[in-house]
Amino acid sequence: MTGPLDGVLVVDLTRALAGPHAGMMLGDLGARVIKVESPGAGDDSRGWGPPFVETDSGRESTYFFSANRNKESITLDLKDDADKAVLTELVRRADVLLENFRPGTLARLGFGTDVLAELNPRLVQLSISGFGHDGPEGQRAGYDQIAQGEAGLMSLTGSGPDDPQKVGVPIGDLLAGMYGAYGVLAALLERERTGHGQVVRTSLLAAVVGVHAFQGTAYTVAGKVNRGQGNHHPSIAPYGLFRCAGGSVQLSCGSEGLWKRLCTAFGLDPAAEGMATNGERVEHRDQVIELLERTFADIPAADLLARLDAAGVPAGKVRTLDEVYAWEQTLSQGLAITVDHPTAGELTLPGPPLRFFAPGPDGEVETTRREHTPPPVLGADGDALRAWLSKPDGVPQPEGEDGDVEDGHAT
Repeated sequence: MTGPLDGVLVVDLTRALAGPHAGMMLGDLGARVIKVESPGAGDDSRGWGPPFVETDSGRESTYFFSANRNKESITLDLKDDADKAVLTELVRRADVLLENFRPGTLARLGFGTDVLAELNPRLVQLSISGFGHDGPEGQRAGYDQIAQGEAGLMSLTGSGPDDPQKVGVPIGDLLAGMYGAYGVLAALLERERTGHGQVVRTSLLAAVVGVHAFQGTAYTVAGKVNRGQGNHHPSIAPYGLFRCAGGSVQLSCGSEGLWKRLCTAFGLDPAAEGMATNGERVEHRDQVIELLERTFADIPAADLLARLDAAGVPAGKVRTLDEVYAWEQTLSQGLAITVDHPTAGELTLPGPPLRFFAPGPDGEVETTRREHTPPPVLGADGDALRAWLSKPDGVPQPEGEDGDVEDGHAT
């Protein structure tokens, strides 16, 4: 059970988060991912912390751990002719190449899209930039928080219009990686029909605009510019975080039927003035919030959640991360995995979000990849990879050092 991308070879030239996340997604699906890093420090995120894990040979970054499982590592100086020859051999054998240099950087190093396509016409190339590879600001470096602001997300997040907030994770980076992996899969599928690879491009800007969803059409269709308004939905009410005795709960009434169930359970009038329809409740959101919080004021959170559940109203608590990773539901979905790192020892990592099942005569059989490799030590696979590349094509791939990439990464 090695995954649906078993046999696909990915050369990952990316660093930081967006590109490495895309590479990790492909590795989770069974692809063999060879991470090419700069000699010395390697991927920038190896130095991002704290927190770090201290080891006998130095320290390892938990940030790096988050985006680099199921990869091998080789270090190459792409300004050195011998190391460029190693990359050339990797490209010849690869199915996919990932890069997140600033636009034009890889071409200046001698590996432009035309050169890569000549070396390997079947190669699928993924290029992730900050703001796009062309256009008036295509050369801008991309950093997640800047992109969250420039792409409008921060204006929609926060307690109010004057309190723009970033999302608690680098969501622009992560979305760009997800869109990138999605594009790679589509290009690999098309290659089965045409026999040729192509270039897939996305950016932090594109990824964030791509998830504007109803907030985007509120403006493009209706001309309404929404702004941050805290923990309540701009188009559905009640839907958000509500205070109760000693805490808070979240609930969602996404239909009139759910609103009526909520009102019945707590002795409220669903047809009260200004509250009979979702549109009215959105217009009078502050009054709806005040009514419900007054109703919940003497009910402890655990009791309130039980009553909402009994009434069939979707509700939940706000968990801290330690609670999430101790939650049996999280564990049941394979969302925490254990790997044995060569210097840091046994590690628990957030697990892949996809599961796969094959129908069988006795029911479904899960085929999800269960064995994962730890994020690699810098250059750990360099000798084995060089030995493999020195042999003719077609030699079986080994089981899973070494010179500075130009400082031009975009994300």
